[in-house]
Amino acid sequence: YRETLEGLGFVVNPYDQCVANATINGSTCTICWYVDDNKISHIDPDVVTNIIEKIEKKFGKMKVSRGREHDFLGMKIHFHENGTVSIDMKEYVKGAIDEFPETISRSASTPATRHLFDVRDDVKELDKENAEIFHSTVAKLLYICKRCRLDIQNAVAFLTTRVSKPDEDDWIKLRRVLQYLKGTIDDKLILGCKNIGKMESFVDAAFAVHKDMKSHTGGGISWGIGILLSMCQKQKLNAKSSTEAEVIGVSDFISNMIWARMFLEKQGYTIDENLLYQDNQSAMKIEENGSKSCSKRSRHIDMRYFFIKDRLETEGIDVVYCPTEFMVADFFTKPLQGKLFHYLKGIIMGHEPLETLTSRFNTTNQERVVEHGKAISNNVIPCAESGSQDSNKRGRQNAEGKRVKFQMDTEEAKMSYADAVRGQV
Repeated sequence: YRETLEGLGFVVNPYDQCVANATINGSTCTICWYVDDNKISHIDPDVVTNIIEKIEKKFGKMKVSRGREHDFLGMKIHFHENGTVSIDMKEYVKGAIDEFPETISRSASTPATRHLFDVRDDVKELDKENAEIFHSTVAKLLYICKRCRLDIQNAVAFLTTRVSKPDEDDWIKLRRVLQYLKGTIDDKLILGCKNIGKMESFVDAAFAVHKDMKSHTGGGISWGIGILLSMCQKQKLNAKSSTEAEVIGVSDFISNMIWARMFLEKQGYTIDENLLYQDNQSAMKIEENGSKSCSKRSRHIDMRYFFIKDRLETEGIDVVYCPTEFMVADFFTKPLQGKLFHYLKGIIMGHEPLETLTSRFNTTNQERVVEHGKAISNNVIPCAESGSQDSNKRGRQNAEGKRVKFQMDTEEAKMSYADAVRGQV
């Protein structure tokens, strides 16, 4: 098939062997294929018809579906006039729920509780029949979460590590995911591009959250609407600190950033702004400076992770500080709850544009601090004047006496910091 396309003047993208492009009538024609399914696009529908006819001469008659809505491998794909695409797997999700031996009669507000990663040794293992059902259901959910339901990826990532010897606690956790899906069955993943030349990546790590004290990496890339190329996985080695876990996380994820840039270049697009957001400033210094920023607590980090410094330079990646409360990748590192879960879910699933989040922390000069008792920006609530009793409660001056860290102890401040600065509670 590839030889046939190349004979028609198409050039295969070396970074994805199932994508080929050709310039026809001054515009790009792109063909993507998976086994015997193809997607052909060109600005002129007559060009698409012509290509289909040439392929059919070689391989026989094909079933052709045109328009903005398509069914593909359990996904309903809808290309909208505003340039976005939505992916829906409602029927597939319903099938997974209906095939589960227990009746899912209630819904859950989140796909997992705070104790998702907890594993107890005294819990009874599932019998062979239920263990096979567990394995099969988790496999279905893995297929779903990799294609459109990124909001269950954290829970499913953990459950995949339990398929060899699932216990009764794991069964309860699986049922919780199905309950969440039942209550959100109409949710769709919406993807879009605000600026093809601006790639924004988020990487985070949850330190020592697993039973064996290994950390968990989360990451995702966005072009403005929704998250692409997400990562949610347990790290393969133990870290001695949260800083080291963050560095390992970037090492794990940066290959996705490099691949995305190279793939897009072969598609004819240039990345002009390549941003990597992180919430650990110690890790940022190590990544930008290599061993020069290592202290006695981080000298042990394997030197292979310092290739990040070289990659940041050669790829033109800018590392940007992102406050933890706005860290999208945090969604993939731990089972968030409440308003923070639903807020980040909206960003990840493309229900809210990314700029509604990045605009809130890009103007704070990358630090949540106040100077001389006055707010640096309108996004920061000022502390009381230094030296007063309230100031001692709410802030702590640094050694130079010029900056006061922002801390809140009022009733309103018991909200998350993100809610406070958004002013929505």
